[in-house]
Amino acid sequence: MRAGEAGVEARRSASVAAGRLPDPTLNLGLDNFPVSGPPAYSFTRESMTMARVGVEQPFPNPAKRSAQRTRAQADIGIAEGDLAIETQNVRLETALAWIDLYYAKRRLAQLQRLDESLGDLQATVSARLAAGSARPAAALEPEQLRAAVSDRRSELAADVARAKARLARFTGDVEADVAGDPPMIEVNKAGLVAGLPLLPRLVALDAGIRGAEADSALARADKRPDWRVSANYGRRDPAFGDMVSVGVSIDLPLFAQKRQDPKIAARASEETQARLLRAAGERELLAALDGDLADHAMHMQRLANARNVLVPLAKRRAELDMASFAAGKLDLGSALLSSLALAEAEVDALSREADVARDAIRINFTYGEMRP
Repeated sequence: MRAGEAGVEARRSASVAAGRLPDPTLNLGLDNFPVSGPPAYSFTRESMTMARVGVEQPFPNPAKRSAQRTRAQADIGIAEGDLAIETQNVRLETALAWIDLYYAKRRLAQLQRLDESLGDLQATVSARLAAGSARPAAALEPEQLRAAVSDRRSELAADVARAKARLARFTGDVEADVAGDPPMIEVNKAGLVAGLPLLPRLVALDAGIRGAEADSALARADKRPDWRVSANYGRRDPAFGDMVSVGVSIDLPLFAQKRQDPKIAARASEETQARLLRAAGERELLAALDGDLADHAMHMQRLANARNVLVPLAKRRAELDMASFAAGKLDLGSALLSSLALAEAEVDALSREADVARDAIRINFTYGEMRP
């Protein structure tokens, strides 16, 4: 973002010189110096020999200077648009990294609770073994499940590490971490659609149109002649008089059909291209918004299904299987698998909740005016 700000400042500094008169030119010379005949190589024997000093000032036509100023302002707008896009991306990625870290830590904590409950179950199995009411192989089943849980916990710990690294990247804080709960973010489609023209990407494309218009004006201005004013002072031998010369030079765009007109046509095509890209960009954003809203609706339905159906069913099954195990009607392995299925259902519900949160953040940060 700071690099983008430097780019904007560079364009602003360059705009100060846009449309200004070119620097004058200093001319120094020796005129009419003889190289043959009786006065050859003499500075005083030829009356027209003189040392000359002069200055020339170009005057580009006003239309060209105006177009240069417009182009400079368009360059500033393009740089500002690029900075706004980069700022939007950084804020979005930072928010998504925060969400990923928050839910990765919650999923890891959820699995940790299952691991702790297995320790209590191990004590129960040991007591049954001592009483002779359980088969010896049952002592291995909790450990087998804990090993499976350990593998899953390693995966979730890696998710935490990756999310933390991303958050550190975008914040510049190597100790970056999450605190508190994620914000409750609503998605308002009507408001998002109404605000689309103000999005950084479209603002940058608008600036591109202004730049193309300025280039077209600059090409048309080349058909108008520039002119230059010059003044020279010639110093001769004291025996002769000094001389002063003044003059005006005017460009003659006599071959516009093969010089200026092709450039004008090219710039006009580029202007048309910029306008079409702007229209295509808006259509693309609208289509992307509709697609993201559809994904968000789908993820919300999946989250509701997990909360209202899948997790309650997995919890009820785990409770029933553990009760059957306690009553001696079910083997320990089957009961443990139900407990693992419950933990996975709860972890999956957290993943679905994370998807909903990521959708809401992506939609509002991409198509709206959300700020972290």
